[in-house]
Amino acid sequence: MKVGYLQFKPEFGKPVENISSIRNLISDKQFDLLVLPELANSGYLFSNKNEMYELSEEIDNGNFCNELKKICSEKNSFIISGICERDDKIFYNSSVLISPDGNIKVYRKLHLFDDEKKWFTRGNLDLEVYEISGKGYEKVKIGMMICFDWIFPETARTLALKGAQIICHPSNLVMHYCQNAMFTRALENHVFTITANRIGKDVRPDSEISFTGESVIIDPKGQYLYRGSKVDEEVIIIDIDPSEALNKKINFNNDLFGDRRKTFYKN
Repeated sequence: MKVGYLQFKPEFGKPVENISSIRNLISDKQFDLLVLPELANSGYLFSNKNEMYELSEEIDNGNFCNELKKICSEKNSFIISGICERDDKIFYNSSVLISPDGNIKVYRKLHLFDDEKKWFTRGNLDLEVYEISGKGYEKVKIGMMICFDWIFPETARTLALKGAQIICHPSNLVMHYCQNAMFTRALENHVFTITANRIGKDVRPDSEISFTGESVIIDPKGQYLYRGSKVDEEVIIIDIDPSEALNKKINFNNDLFGDRRKTFYKN
């Protein structure tokens, strides 16, 4: 199965230009599953609610999602992308899984980071796992989480317990911990993880923020299959065998999920 990420610099306030950049960067790429960064349509550093309204979109009829649908149809592939979602007058930091047939599944970020709490409402949807199929692979289960969700191990564990073989992780990382911590998320759950980070800065009249790049793809044994540049746009596609994530054996006597002592775990 060909999976990967697109690492680029979404321009704040320019969703049309951002989808154009995405299309150009992947024009000659073939993949089964591609992960894009968090808030890939809008950029990250908001200053007021008016900006959010202008730059967000409703999932079912928004231009950014419609353009991603076209790409998925053309390439007969699945794309997961972060998006600034508007649902009536409520805003969510969301990700979408878009299928070749145009079907869309939505996840809303559960754990908001820093000033995100000023602009977004916390996610209100359960962590779900979705089954995808295509030529050369069948019934692969994937889950979504977004950026700061990584620091809460319950997020990835919940997806893994629901059967996720690949955890897709759109991100706008500003701290330098996650790319190393995803080793643990992959290993402790025996899953593949794909963290698609962005690069560059958002610069606004009253503030600016820098992003760390270094998108990573990690296998169920914690091996880094790829670690990206800190500063360059790149599309990385690699071949994986998702069935490797079905094996939860650590050794002959230990099973990662079978050995869990659930009666001793407290909230």
